[in-house]
Amino acid sequence: MQHEELLAFEATLSGKRVFLTGHTGFTGSWASAWLLGIGAEVCGFSLAPETSPSLWTELALDGRMRSVIGDICDRDALGDAIRTFAPQVILHLAAQPLVRRSYRQPFETFNSNVMGTLNVLEAARHVAGIEAIVCVTTDKVYENKEWPWPYRENDSLGGKDPYSASKSAAEMVIQSYQYAYQTVDGRALPIATARGGNIIGGGDWSEDRLVPDFVRAVTRKSALTLRYPDATRPWQHVLALVQGYLMLAAKLISDPAIAARSWNMGPADGRALSVRTVLESLSATWTRPNLEYLDNPAKEAQLLALDSTLARDVLRWYPAWDVEETIARTATWYRDFYADHHGAAEITLTQIAAWRHLLLEREKNAT
Repeated sequence: MQHEELLAFEATLSGKRVFLTGHTGFTGSWASAWLLGIGAEVCGFSLAPETSPSLWTELALDGRMRSVIGDICDRDALGDAIRTFAPQVILHLAAQPLVRRSYRQPFETFNSNVMGTLNVLEAARHVAGIEAIVCVTTDKVYENKEWPWPYRENDSLGGKDPYSASKSAAEMVIQSYQYAYQTVDGRALPIATARGGNIIGGGDWSEDRLVPDFVRAVTRKSALTLRYPDATRPWQHVLALVQGYLMLAAKLISDPAIAARSWNMGPADGRALSVRTVLESLSATWTRPNLEYLDNPAKEAQLLALDSTLARDVLRWYPAWDVEETIARTATWYRDFYADHHGAAEITLTQIAAWRHLLLEREKNAT
């Protein structure tokens, strides 16, 4: 269903041809639903969903947009799909996003995250009419010094685990394309990177993530194994980052000289909650599983927080829900889904509508 009243950034994207990598994934499915709701013409390119259930399947999006099942490491297939669709906007979400999997599969992680990004950008620069390219990386691209204050966009990049290192390397690829290449129209490539914190929300069933692990423990009546329960992360709802990606794409279209850079997108109040705190909040809304602790886990960063002042001041990016509301809405999504397995689309669209309503009210009050 298309929304009648559009936010300013949505109006910029409405009617645009948007090419979305990773559309069958967790974030990609939420992004696809939002884009379709504002009247964008969407083509997705991604591997088939890894999990069962998957949000992509539950939302039945396949019949509402073009969907190409393929690997971003397949340069020819990806290039053909981009040239055929001739997008005006590219949202590059596809990646190998799991830290623990990156230890088991370092080659696949670097190949997807670095070479996959290179393949997207190389295909994009040969297509006329490209107005915006948003490449999604992560808060983990920074050289993590375990300091208590938030990281800013000009802090040093780095990465000790394969996932973080691959995303930092992808940022270097992106920077080289920002400065070294032009579009076929003779303009600088309008590329921006979005560095988001840990996202949660309904419809994620990935391995080795807190919320999906929580959901599996609840639904299977099994124990939940935790690693680093006191590690802190800048948790936020998936809609916060989808909103940020769309606002950034719109800004690239209207003002590429300002937007073509890296942007942090962390929680509005800057708070980073511990894994333990998030788990307790989820349990309060749904059910509390038994807890176990993992011995000798793979190394991960303990402290991560982002300074998102730039996105707030320039993009006017303010997520609709705070972290408490985010956790409650996430638990509610799964609770209601497992009460009625046919209700995923209704639950998801209702949450998007509630999010957009708050943004519309805020936009009206600001004018």
